[in-house]
Amino acid sequence: MFHKIMVANRGEIALRVICACKELGIRTVAIYSEADRNSLHVRFADEAICIGPPQLAQSYLNIPAVISAAEIANVDAIHPGYGLLSENANFAEVCETCNIKFIGPPPQVTRLMGEKEKARAAMKKAGVPILPGSEGILASEGEAVEWARQVGFPVIIKASAGGGGRGMRIVRSAEELPALFNAAHSEAAAAFGNGDLYMEKYVERPRHVEFQILADSHGNVVSLGERECSLQRRHQKLMEESPSLQVTPELREETGRILSQALSNIGYVNAGTIEFLMDQDRRLHFIEMNTRIQVEHPVTEMVTDVDLVKSQIMIAAGAKLQDVLHGPIQPRGHAIECRINAEHPEKFTPSAGKITTFNPPGGTGVRLDTAAYAEGVIPPYYDSLIAKLVVRGRDRNEAISRMGRALEMFIVEGIFTTIPLHRKILADPEFRAGKIDTGFIERFLKAAKEHAA
Repeated sequence: MFHKIMVANRGEIALRVICACKELGIRTVAIYSEADRNSLHVRFADEAICIGPPQLAQSYLNIPAVISAAEIANVDAIHPGYGLLSENANFAEVCETCNIKFIGPPPQVTRLMGEKEKARAAMKKAGVPILPGSEGILASEGEAVEWARQVGFPVIIKASAGGGGRGMRIVRSAEELPALFNAAHSEAAAAFGNGDLYMEKYVERPRHVEFQILADSHGNVVSLGERECSLQRRHQKLMEESPSLQVTPELREETGRILSQALSNIGYVNAGTIEFLMDQDRRLHFIEMNTRIQVEHPVTEMVTDVDLVKSQIMIAAGAKLQDVLHGPIQPRGHAIECRINAEHPEKFTPSAGKITTFNPPGGTGVRLDTAAYAEGVIPPYYDSLIAKLVVRGRDRNEAISRMGRALEMFIVEGIFTTIPLHRKILADPEFRAGKIDTGFIERFLKAAKEHAA
């Protein structure tokens, strides 16, 4: 087992990793920017090193500064959390070169799955169902038109690198394709430094369903079931739950079996998430893989009682899955996660500033992952996520009721948050009936605006 781990991240995920390390008896080193000097992950780590000014490029994304801090602290391994450097294959390679264990998959696998078109081809070869689409990168808008006619409109153009909805356009006719192709190319090039695009058939009103996997370095892979992530705004998730109401036990078992074989074939190691779109016939279609721990990993932890972050660390240290999991996965109950962002709940504009009141909810079946606290400052430089409120109930109805009372007891003052929005979503009849898809939030907000008018 490792003696000392550096957490190359900030906020709630940095604190989450520190907690896992403490339970494993591993010393921790936090890195922080000048804006995060008073953050909780700095306070609770055994050591802390400032690596630069607030700007991400000069601190958390500055690979030489991160590696220098790791060498100064003489760490055995680095846990990258999610976002930032977590899916940066070059960073993983630098760690290897410096004899520091990167807690994640091998760099070549991260690179393969990070380029969506290549990941799509690899999954297709392994028998994972994918959407009809282009074979390889689209060389020109003319080639895009040809593929679109073969696939059939509507189609969706996607950036091969990156995510978050950038470099993505829905195309419903040949006439609008050239302009949308060029817009997607420019956006992808600006956002990711890579303007490569590929194409897939566009699924109307799909659900977003993802499967959590763990894989050890001995060729063993296990699926821990799925999460329903359809409640999104502009491709950014707001709420997740597990299990999905639309995934049958047979589909869950079959998909887990296919994914285990596919990921074993490519030599995948550590935690990962495979994302699918589910069409209205309940068929799953692979869209991408995230080669890291997910923001919504607590949803799976709540229904499986598996600590995914501790599992990551143990796997990176060479443990076999059988020693990590101590038996078969037996999900129970239903879990829901609400992402609490420091944003105006109607305008969705960031809300930085000092938190004057912070009253976290508690009670049976309630979990709160956060690094926020009363008198703490939310800086304007980083992602707006300040807390993840997660509940588990015996079934979905109890989970919804429990989340409702937890949100009511969650008081944050001094900044705006999305807590009021989540409370309204939970009260919506369509949501409570499970009638959701990736367009739910847009329809919900539109209806709310029309009702207010």
